[in-house]
Amino acid sequence: MSGQDKDGGILYDENTEDEDVEDVGPAVPLAIDWAENAPLPEGLRGADLIGEFVKQLPNSPGVYRMFNEAGDVLYVGKARSLKKRVSNYAQGRVHSNRIAQMVRLTANMEFVTTRTETEALLLEANLIKRLRPRFNVLLRDDKSFPYIVLTRDHEAPAIFKHRGARSRKGDYFGPFASASAVGRTINSLQRAFLLRTCTDSVYESRTRPCLLYQIKRCSGPCTGEISIEDYDGLVEEAKDFLSGKSKSVQATISRAMGEAAEDLDFERAAVLRDRLSALAHVQGHQGINLASIEEADVFAIHHEGGLTCIQVFFFRTGQNWGNRAYFPKADSSLTAAEVLNAFLAQFYDDKPVPRQILLSEKVEEIVLLGEALSEKAGHRVHINVPQRGEKREVVDHVLSNAREAHGRKLAETSSQARLLKGFAETFDLPYVPTRIEVYDNSHIMGTNAVGGMIVAGPEGFVKNQYRKFNIKSEEITPGDDFGMMREVMTRRFSRLLKEVGKPDRTAPAEVEADAAFPQWPDVILIDGGKGQMSAVRDILKELDVEDCVIAIGVAKGVDRDAGRERFFAPAKSDFSLPPRDPVLYFIQRLRDEAHRFAIGSHRARRKKEMVKNPLDEIAGIGPSRKRALLQHFGTAKAVSRAGINDLLTVDGISESVAKLIYDHFHESSA
Repeated sequence: MSGQDKDGGILYDENTEDEDVEDVGPAVPLAIDWAENAPLPEGLRGADLIGEFVKQLPNSPGVYRMFNEAGDVLYVGKARSLKKRVSNYAQGRVHSNRIAQMVRLTANMEFVTTRTETEALLLEANLIKRLRPRFNVLLRDDKSFPYIVLTRDHEAPAIFKHRGARSRKGDYFGPFASASAVGRTINSLQRAFLLRTCTDSVYESRTRPCLLYQIKRCSGPCTGEISIEDYDGLVEEAKDFLSGKSKSVQATISRAMGEAAEDLDFERAAVLRDRLSALAHVQGHQGINLASIEEADVFAIHHEGGLTCIQVFFFRTGQNWGNRAYFPKADSSLTAAEVLNAFLAQFYDDKPVPRQILLSEKVEEIVLLGEALSEKAGHRVHINVPQRGEKREVVDHVLSNAREAHGRKLAETSSQARLLKGFAETFDLPYVPTRIEVYDNSHIMGTNAVGGMIVAGPEGFVKNQYRKFNIKSEEITPGDDFGMMREVMTRRFSRLLKEVGKPDRTAPAEVEADAAFPQWPDVILIDGGKGQMSAVRDILKELDVEDCVIAIGVAKGVDRDAGRERFFAPAKSDFSLPPRDPVLYFIQRLRDEAHRFAIGSHRARRKKEMVKNPLDEIAGIGPSRKRALLQHFGTAKAVSRAGINDLLTVDGISESVAKLIYDHFHESSA
């Protein structure tokens, strides 16, 4: 039953008590075998095929999937009644162009029944995120949120940035909108509470205070500069501040500063003054702070010009922890409310749900969404569309941010489209490319060689498509760039052929707005001149894909100066572009990104190689045994010199494992 709150907002439930809902456990869909075992009518497609499935469907809630002839998922939907919902596709009613095309392409369907419609909603969101169907609204930015963690598994708790599973014992605060927001906050909290940020191993090995103690960023518990009892007091103050009790913390520090001044302890008073200043700095960077919002996520959507922007602000413990803009993939025929409705379920599929959600638009399934999120979170979730008051002002502020982010993204996309069009004209391409791959190698005298591939498209760099290739061939002479590029090209396109098959290049590619990002590149850019390009084209010819992709070489100019590059394209003489040509800048950005990615991958591999431990090479020696051996002997070198009887004194090392370790280091005597 819906009602209104004091701000005129629409609530999904009039009961405003903050009660925990009954724990019914995770939603476990009940799979049905009658649909899978039902014979598929021969020769039927589209509405006729769907009509045959409707005859077998129950009136129970569930999730349905629509497939094309290739077996790709076109659409995932949920229904209160599968029979009634799916029958709409088969009745020949007037559909939008998007729905009509989806029905026409449908060659098969699958169904799963659930106990309730809320379970169907949660399952639908999970499947959409996992399968990424072409005709659904898709949440494209799926990065996890960073948190701040105060550890609780050490005598002197530390403060760290955290992502991923909460496997370490500690108090977690967030989410924060970005890693930089966490970094800034931890920086300020260091000045305010003097908490350590070093690892436990560094803490244990310190014999004198580090630089952070000298610059008043740490109280130095590692060397006893502060007692553990006093340090625990600082930790509790930090917890209180992060839990929303900032005023009481400030009052306590201010009172202590006054007492220190009265006692003429001006040095201590100055330290407390600096801590107060740091706290003010944290709050000054939080932007909006409202007494009426303790824990909430605020969503606002701006939908215009075929582009949708959803801005999200995060409020926790009465503090604003930043914001993030999302640009979900959605058909232009959908309304803002429809996009927001689909977005919310996907957004919370793998994220903690706050007790309150504020929206700029009333979504159709606000009641169902509230029930589903309450069931998932284990506490009541209020979904509110405020109409007036302080909360409405916050929503309007978020909406203003959404409009601004929308405008910036639209300008960037338009600029990228012009650059791609100019790129196609410069190299006489038959069509404007939608996927450009750029390759580069990185190594030092042939060691730790890595090939890097970056991808760019109509919306800029597509970082989830980046790939690195650890050069594995032992036949390549160290430093042989041609050989390394041959291996990278062979592995890349052999895999494409195996997994995707050859693309259809018989006609210019006209990519639809809702089509998936292509897996085959239209163009590959190689950092190299004639020799490198000749080798690449030979490889493409060997794989019989020379007609599937256009290879272009970018050679550094005279004296390796930027702006004097030479380009090697098929059916054209090598040429250079004018120094101020926008296409030249575009290509330089692509090449520099490929160079950055390849060097970063090489450095990561080299660092891993440098810290590699000989114990890692012994089969059966995992992290626990490795740790036990190093704690007992001190170094891997000492382990290599140990006898079998010495090895047997280590916890977890049996006679067979001791012999395995001994034989590894004494092969000549075996």
